[in-house]
Amino acid sequence: MEMEDDVKLELMQKRIVKSYAVQRDVIIPLSKEFNCTVDELEEVFFHLFDMSSLQALHATYESAEDICLYQKFNADLKLCWFNGTLEVISKEDAQNLKMKLVNEVKNGKSYEDALKEGQLELFELLKKEAKY
Repeated sequence: MEMEDDVKLELMQKRIVKSYAVQRDVIIPLSKEFNCTVDELEEVFFHLFDMSSLQALHATYESAEDICLYQKFNADLKLCWFNGTLEVISKEDAQNLKMKLVNEVKNGKSYEDALKEGQLELFELLKKEAKY
């Protein structure tokens, strides 16, 4: 009986990992980044994650993607410096700017265009704070 359960579990895991969205968004891009085959990465994921983690794989990927993009804007706009170290940009202004840019990228704007827009808006915030 236990062997049959293991086979069923493995089949369910494979269905999740082989789903179109997981393959498109997670497995194929990561296998390219890791310079491994899709099969190798799938095998690692089967051993790394339990069933509930596999079921949440795509949803956690999507939420982490937003967080990573938010952090990327934080770094590329040097907001950790302007907001955190120098404290010349308020936390609220920094968060609002990053969220606006993340949403624009999610709606189809290129990261480079959003970053350029963010740089211009950041400069406007700096001028406003300098009462320039």
